[in-house]
Amino acid sequence: MVGSEESRLIILRGNSASGKSSVADGLRARFGRGLALVGQDNLRRVVLRERDRPGAANIGLIDTVARYALDAGYHVVVEGILYGDHYGEMLGRLRADHRGATHGYYLHVPFEETVARHATKPQSAEYGEAEMRTWYRELDLLPGADETVVGADSTLTNTVERILLDTGLTALCAPDS
Repeated sequence: MVGSEESRLIILRGNSASGKSSVADGLRARFGRGLALVGQDNLRRVVLRERDRPGAANIGLIDTVARYALDAGYHVVVEGILYGDHYGEMLGRLRADHRGATHGYYLHVPFEETVARHATKPQSAEYGEAEMRTWYRELDLLPGADETVVGADSTLTNTVERILLDTGLTALCAPDS
């Protein structure tokens, strides 16, 4: 078992440029200290510099970091593309082992919109539409995970507020983060 009955685990998934990192940053900004962000891109691309593939080392690292933060008393947001076939088993174990409330969200944004959003990002020159097309998976939901699908029509502010409300974190937001 991991975390406490009071801890919240939020799993935030979606395609590239669907807004996952922006939502995670928004949650942190609104909540303040005590909310750990476990970002797939940071652990996979920056810490390990590895490709996304089944069985890759980042899968275990994401699990370990999330568990450590939960056990240390943090609420945790695990965010990333987190393909179901690569990360589903690990996320399922993490959900099952978490003592507190776990909430899953899938940001569903049409491919054309992800390309438009990507063009506004600092790393837009690193990869483009062709690569994004190979990565895009339509509604890659986890079986039995009870993920809330958030559509492209939900603004960043509305998505952040919805997650804070759904998870009960709104009442715990720090006045001086």
